[in-house]
Amino acid sequence: MFEGIAGATGASRKLVLLGVVTLMSACAGSAGPTPPPAPTRDRTAADLPLRRTDEAPGQVVTIPKVMGVDLDTVRAGEFDQGKMWTFEHPPVEYFSRTYGFRPDDAWFERARLGALRIPSCSASFVSPNGLVMTNHHCAREFVTQVQREGETLLDDGFFATNLADEREVEDFEADRLMDIVDVTSEVNSQLDGIPPGERAEARESLLEEIKARILGERGGEEAGIVVEMISLYNGGLTSAYVFRRYTRAKLVAAPELQLGFFGGDPDNFTYPRYALDFSFFRLYDEDGNPLESDPYFPFSREGVSAGEPVFIVGNPGSTSRLQTVAELDFRRDVSDRAVLDLLRSRMAVLDAFIRENPEVSEQLDLRNEYFGLSNSEKAYSGQLKGLGDPVILARRRDTERRFQAAIEADPGMAARYGGSIGRMAELQAAKREYAPGFGAFLALSADYLASSTLHRALVAFQIMNARGNGVAPEDTEDLLDELREIPQLPASLDQALMVARFEDFRNYYGDDSPLVAAVLQGRSPEEVASRVNQRSVLADSARAVGAVEGGNIDMADPALAVVMAYLPAFIEFQQGVFSVFPEEETLAADLGRARFAVYGTDVPPDATFSLRIADGVVEGYPYNGTVAPVHTTFFGMYDRHYSHEGEADWALPARWLDPPAGFDLRTPLDFVSTVDIIGGNSGSPVLNRKLEAVGVVFDGNIESLPGDYIYLPTLNRSVTVDVRAILEALDDIYDMDRLVLELTTGTLVPTEREADARRP
Repeated sequence: MFEGIAGATGASRKLVLLGVVTLMSACAGSAGPTPPPAPTRDRTAADLPLRRTDEAPGQVVTIPKVMGVDLDTVRAGEFDQGKMWTFEHPPVEYFSRTYGFRPDDAWFERARLGALRIPSCSASFVSPNGLVMTNHHCAREFVTQVQREGETLLDDGFFATNLADEREVEDFEADRLMDIVDVTSEVNSQLDGIPPGERAEARESLLEEIKARILGERGGEEAGIVVEMISLYNGGLTSAYVFRRYTRAKLVAAPELQLGFFGGDPDNFTYPRYALDFSFFRLYDEDGNPLESDPYFPFSREGVSAGEPVFIVGNPGSTSRLQTVAELDFRRDVSDRAVLDLLRSRMAVLDAFIRENPEVSEQLDLRNEYFGLSNSEKAYSGQLKGLGDPVILARRRDTERRFQAAIEADPGMAARYGGSIGRMAELQAAKREYAPGFGAFLALSADYLASSTLHRALVAFQIMNARGNGVAPEDTEDLLDELREIPQLPASLDQALMVARFEDFRNYYGDDSPLVAAVLQGRSPEEVASRVNQRSVLADSARAVGAVEGGNIDMADPALAVVMAYLPAFIEFQQGVFSVFPEEETLAADLGRARFAVYGTDVPPDATFSLRIADGVVEGYPYNGTVAPVHTTFFGMYDRHYSHEGEADWALPARWLDPPAGFDLRTPLDFVSTVDIIGGNSGSPVLNRKLEAVGVVFDGNIESLPGDYIYLPTLNRSVTVDVRAILEALDDIYDMDRLVLELTTGTLVPTEREADARRP
């Protein structure tokens, strides 16, 4: 299950150390050489048993051969860098060659305007009446938000029988991309004369100026307009994306969690799948009426079959396919590994608390928090497995060698960019000197990953330090706001998270390090955490805010003492890595411009949670010694239930145990395709060439997890809920004729009774 966006993908320069871990031949006519040809087989080391080696953990080792395969002869594939095409450079010629149809500008405009971006996910209009389709897992927080006293909507599902029963949600934003303005020439012409060390800050300031100008030209925020500056190819191209933002929305339908996440964590990132991961919202206009939302994607009644082309229009969150091999090596050995350790550690803490405190956990919505961490844990595990695959890295090295050769073939480019890849490798080596900090200090201020008490202590320290240096009170108001918003966790949970942080210090810096000695002072992590929670005023949210606002706290507070103890190591780490980050950003931008100069738009840019269209075909694949079918059916879902009888992950809700006689168990439920997706694509519509919705994508298979840095279409699969399954469930299980009528005819009726009368 692609759970929103993985905001920290492992790219070290994007790593938010204090914040939350959130968690390619194409258009003809492009300048420059074409990407390298595809090999005869998309082979990876997953095909081959690896030799054991005696290298130390984290050591970078070159393996010249894997079971007889000379890695120096491995070549990159045509689409290793993916097929997430942008709408400003649609792959018309490629679609024509590959699928035998040539979409025109109107086709791409309909595809763009039918798609939406919602919080952390993608979505689409599926009726002319503001009806929006996305995944169940993209709606979970809104399901719990509209829950009323006595209801358990995650367990029971929610279905608005009548239009009046749809429930308004808060903090919901749906962005529709109305226009794209290319500002590359304006940006580059103003930045080219600025010294590299000053370019990042100058670029940020310039983009803000352009954004404000275009926003004013389009009517401003009062007209519902939002402008975002999108950098592609690490700044090789820059566009202003003009959105119409809708904020009035109501929840229409969401099945039971057991259906939306059927198979639970064991089935997550696998296929065959039997999940019904969908939900519906409705957008409303300023007068309180359902929004007129043409164009939209009508449901296909025929669905899709093996071999048919499909297109996914959505907002892939973040990929790192343009990173250098040295950066990938650093992720494998240091930064991604630290994130995975953090996720596993905090999952253990949350799991223990949820089991011991089910009612409190439900009030805190900890199940959703745990699901998100579990999803990220599996994703990072798969990414690291791919980064440990020498054949995958050999393909990336081949791409890099060809790119370097293309740069050196042009004297002007060689002078400007020739040393960039080598210098990036030197910076990764410099960061390795600070490797322990990437684990010990990760997500210090992340809710449910860090102790709220220690988070308050960090913020309180910054406020007190600012006051001591004469900073005006109004200049610390943002910090006070942050302090007020830190959640109050149950004492046992907060203490367990604190213990986990102290264990991080020990694991990464060592028991004998000055950091651990200063924090623990000869005590155990449990003893120190208990003492802090019992004695610190910062353990209680209200008392903490009052004490800091009134100046009634000093550095002797036990929680502040912990911050003071780890601060020297933290400052040393920050100074070390942040001295590298600015040059990394500059080099990445230079390499992006160089790559664009060499390949043009034949190679799509990395994902940026901006709108893309990706293509592929409906196709099964070999797995586990057998073959995965193109479609699964409701027959298979019931088989999973009865074959795993008594196991919670496959337990069907009560209303599914005795389906009505008309319920067709042969209905296709989920299907797979070769379309290129990543986190953020969750909820994207899957379309046929007529731009009819044939499904809603919700996951990738386990083989697709290295897709952050390479796309391998032989085994990569996106997993989609078939619209035929949605209609069958709405009709026969949930008795939602009103919604079925709207999805199949576009007709909106206010009541279920009227829909019953209209349907044959």
